[in-house]
Amino acid sequence: MKRQLPPLHALRAFEAAGRLLSFSKAAQELSVTQGAVSRQIKVLEGFLAVPLFRRLTRQVELTEFGRAYLSIASSALDQIANATQVTLQHQRSLSISLLPSISTLWLFQRLNSFTRAYPEIRLHVSASLDPVSFKRDNVDVAIRVGKLPGHAYSSRGSQIEFDMVDDWTGVCATHLWDDYLTPVCSKRLLAQGQPLRRLEDLDRFPLIHNASRPDAWTAWLKASGAGARRGSSALEVGHSFLAVLAARDCLGIACVPTIEVEAVDWRDELAFPFDFRLQSAGAYYLLAPQERAHSAEVELFGSWVAAQF
Repeated sequence: MKRQLPPLHALRAFEAAGRLLSFSKAAQELSVTQGAVSRQIKVLEGFLAVPLFRRLTRQVELTEFGRAYLSIASSALDQIANATQVTLQHQRSLSISLLPSISTLWLFQRLNSFTRAYPEIRLHVSASLDPVSFKRDNVDVAIRVGKLPGHAYSSRGSQIEFDMVDDWTGVCATHLWDDYLTPVCSKRLLAQGQPLRRLEDLDRFPLIHNASRPDAWTAWLKASGAGARRGSSALEVGHSFLAVLAARDCLGIACVPTIEVEAVDWRDELAFPFDFRLQSAGAYYLLAPQERAHSAEVELFGSWVAAQF
């Protein structure tokens, strides 16, 4: 059965005017003129074929029918507004899974600029190196580093062996950044007097090794022509961001992805002692399930992330 509904603009004008008992206050609430409110109410009265207001000299009063109709109209509009708010809140949320290194060193601290730009999008943020399962983890979008299936990568670079997702079926991948390795250390360490100008000088410094990228030093040294270098001692840490923080604290020289260093707020405290940067076999990607990949929230976040570096 076809619904017989009144003009919705007229219904909104009536509900506001009846609730406030003022055409002028209703006009202010709806950001229209008082004349527009009066005309819409007349349209509704014509549609219903019954008066809704008694128009007095300086005020209006609801008729008996107007009071009854206002109660029904207000209840219906409240239900529509509540349902709309719940739906919008659900649609405008975004669950993000980030790499611990990038999120810890610089990206997480910058998310406030995204929330300021898009306050209507509620973020849920987690950090993990594990392969993403979008259904199991209830994640909308993820940043991971690794190799795309079927994509050729150089055997010369550091081999990134992380699995980015548990199943590539229906997953969309957008390239964000290539991965480059280079040694990094604190400027305060260099100021202590030991020279670090030649590759052989690495033997005088502690080398910081990252267990999550175990071939970083080996691949970089081989590609740079330095051969094997043991350093004066060795420090091994479990994550890349720990290697960067250890280098910052003058504990030695780390060989890390440049993206983890160049965007940090305290970048000026660090030095790249050598110009050579080795491109790794793998890259950073923005990953999303096909059904969410082209949603407004994912595309806004992807554009924002790409502009951060």
